[in-house]
Amino acid sequence: MGVVLAGRHQKVVAGGGVSARLVFFLCVSCFSLGVIVVNRVWSVPELVKVSEKVDRYQRRNSEVHINCEKKRTSFHNEDILDQISQTHDVIMSLDRTISNLEMQLATARAAQGTNQHKSPIPTKTSGDVSNERPKVFFVMGIITAFSSRKRRDSIRETWMPQGEKLRKLEEDKGIVMRFVIGHSATPGGVLDRAIDAEEEQHQDFLRLNHVEGYHELSSKTQIYFSTAVANWDAEFYVKVDDDVHANLGTIGSILARYRSKPRVYIGCMKSGPVLAKQGVKYHEPEYWKFGEEGNKYFRHATGQLYAISKDLATFISVNRHILHKYANEDVSLGSWFIGLDVEHIDERSLCCGTPPDCEWKAQAGNPCAASFDWSCSGICKSVERMDEVHQRCGEGDGAVWHSVF
Repeated sequence: MGVVLAGRHQKVVAGGGVSARLVFFLCVSCFSLGVIVVNRVWSVPELVKVSEKVDRYQRRNSEVHINCEKKRTSFHNEDILDQISQTHDVIMSLDRTISNLEMQLATARAAQGTNQHKSPIPTKTSGDVSNERPKVFFVMGIITAFSSRKRRDSIRETWMPQGEKLRKLEEDKGIVMRFVIGHSATPGGVLDRAIDAEEEQHQDFLRLNHVEGYHELSSKTQIYFSTAVANWDAEFYVKVDDDVHANLGTIGSILARYRSKPRVYIGCMKSGPVLAKQGVKYHEPEYWKFGEEGNKYFRHATGQLYAISKDLATFISVNRHILHKYANEDVSLGSWFIGLDVEHIDERSLCCGTPPDCEWKAQAGNPCAASFDWSCSGICKSVERMDEVHQRCGEGDGAVWHSVF
């Protein structure tokens, strides 16, 4: 009976339970699956860390690359700036060289055309002419005519130093003053001989290779600047009429303000009407070049007194053969500078009136550099009135000697 029970028990196990081998297999499978799952979960942070390290490395590498590129770009830009600076220096050097050569050429050309002038300082044409010419502050040319002996004497007796004082003015202050005149239509005639005698007495003329004539003032002005450039290496060249009163110390102080500027045109600037009607004073035969009737001239300095810097005087000398000359000398000068890089200085102290105008301005602290009457385009009856104007409008005979330029 016991045997029967045992056999029955075994059958139950075999029929309704799970065999030991199957249980063992399931256990092993579950363990393996667990190990796999756990390993995959643990590996994620490691992968994240590795990924972050890679990203940091890439960013660092990118930053280094960018910095290198910036440095290379900076070095490249600095090289470009250095090259630009060097090129600019070379251009400036060439410009100075060309300017010096043009000055020498202008001097040689002007000297060729001034064989007949009798300046106290001879023209030099050999060697380096730019170094041989006396270096001065400014040259003042007083435009005069054969018939103006009394006007010249009135100036000599008032605001123009004479004799040894004139030479001392050149040596100590660098101010050269000359009466500017050409020759007559018959060279060697009585008019020329009279000027020769006056020159021997005063030694204050600049003789031009030019035929005198009222309608030749533009040409005379052009030749004056060319001749002055040939004889003196000045910072400024001044033109003044022989019926104007001038204060040399004040003029020197005005010019000294513009020493640093290469191309300046200083005077009382105006822009008057172009006079087309024949027979009137200052008639312009070429009025049609300025547009319709009733138009005005371009800005230019009034002709009684003006100054130009060395570069502009040299420009006139170099190009004098092709510069057009209008009927009025002041208009011609202004036209020669159109299209150039020129600074126009409107200096009203160069066109004061005669007393009492000049006295009022002096009392107000604005001393006059030059005085004349607009109604006469100079001092009316200048021979008779120059001494009075000098007494009332003059800066004092010692002013120019005490001025520092």
